[in-house]
Amino acid sequence: MKPIIVLMTNILRLDDHPALAEACDSGAPVVPLYIFDEAAMGRWVPGGARRWWLQGALKSLTADLAAMGSKLIVARGDTVAVLQKAMQQTGAGAIYLTRGYSPYERETEQAVHAYAVENDLLCRRFAGNLLLEPEMVENKQGRPYEVFTPFWRRACELIDDVAPLDAPEDMAAPDSWPESLPLDALEFAPMPAFWADPIAEVWQPGEAAARERLSDFLEEAAATYPKMRDYPAVEATSRLSPYLVSGEISPRRIWYETQRYIAANEASASGASGFLREVGWREFSYHLLFHFPHMMRAPLKERFADFPWRAGDGKALNEWQKGLTGFPIVDAGMRQLWQTGWMHNRVRMVVASFLVKDMLWHWHEGEDWFWDTLVDADPANNSASWQWVAGCGADAAPYFRIFNPIAQGEKFDKDGGYIRTYVPELADMPNDYIHKPFEAPEGVLRMAGVELGKTYPRPMLDRKAARERALAALGTIKK
Repeated sequence: MKPIIVLMTNILRLDDHPALAEACDSGAPVVPLYIFDEAAMGRWVPGGARRWWLQGALKSLTADLAAMGSKLIVARGDTVAVLQKAMQQTGAGAIYLTRGYSPYERETEQAVHAYAVENDLLCRRFAGNLLLEPEMVENKQGRPYEVFTPFWRRACELIDDVAPLDAPEDMAAPDSWPESLPLDALEFAPMPAFWADPIAEVWQPGEAAARERLSDFLEEAAATYPKMRDYPAVEATSRLSPYLVSGEISPRRIWYETQRYIAANEASASGASGFLREVGWREFSYHLLFHFPHMMRAPLKERFADFPWRAGDGKALNEWQKGLTGFPIVDAGMRQLWQTGWMHNRVRMVVASFLVKDMLWHWHEGEDWFWDTLVDADPANNSASWQWVAGCGADAAPYFRIFNPIAQGEKFDKDGGYIRTYVPELADMPNDYIHKPFEAPEGVLRMAGVELGKTYPRPMLDRKAARERALAALGTIKK
């Protein structure tokens, strides 16, 4: 039997991998192939944090395949050109791939299919990265949903209870393997290397780590998820997002294991169901990306195309990026991002609102920064979430909703534990003032070792004036 090449580019796992399972079940030799096609991705080439993650994920997958007597073939360049060379070197007769949903993934799939047709090769495309394919969830008018709640209600009616596929037990090797690059040739390693050390202390990429994280979450935090998920100082979320981006765990595996947990723990069912609703937001984001591919850079609400964003010299943007705004919860979030490659979701909303509404900077600036610094940077979630906060996307926050960073900190980090962790210069501030050191009496600041403007910045803006400015700007385009 002729070998089958299985493209692993957007699905770095063995478990619940329909394309890989089908290839292995055929009895044909299987060639797992990862291609890093920068030209196809264009401006959406993974940022620094994602590259670090991908390096670890690929090392893990390489080891997992080696344990089965197989290999991960690594290549860099044009997908079709790489495939053509691999087909010649192995005599393969088929290409199996997993469906992607971004514009560049869809274009690549079309090119691969055209190549296969021209050369009389079998090309099969499989699902594997969503619970439901985007065409499956439509409203009564046969249109895509643009509001999350009815989308998720309908999706839950359609999701079946089919168990995820187990990892293959056997994988036949080809008589000859195609050429493969060493992982270092992908240039994913951080330069200089030390900047990723704090990230490596927090994260372990790989399929095994993803399964372990899911298990730990269900055992330790799922029951209280809706009550505790908004408190950034508490380990109450799954932190599975970077694994989902790389396809190191499937959403169906998460759905299946969570449903099993719910069946066995009826008293905790509401908590776990709340967690699945967040998995649903990811589904919704990809639903939007598929039907409205322009959302990666253009507002879904067209009237925002001419929104009067402010332009500056970049100093204010840099202060936001580095966590030097003078608003502790914002600064803690931005520093957590810089140090760990991740930020708590509640705080993501706060820092995003601060940028696009208090500062009136374009959401592109925030999206670009998150794209480069998040280990879970995702083309669907990133754009959908930024547009939600900016008010220009589907199911967006009301235009007049502007997060108050002081109130948000006092509500969700009451004792300041999160701020003390990531803004250590405020560690000795009393609880009454840790969210607003600029209101503290001079004696309190001295006792805490804080000198505003020197050890910790003064607020970069007047929030009252910023709110009025934002509402005036938003009022010009509201309908």
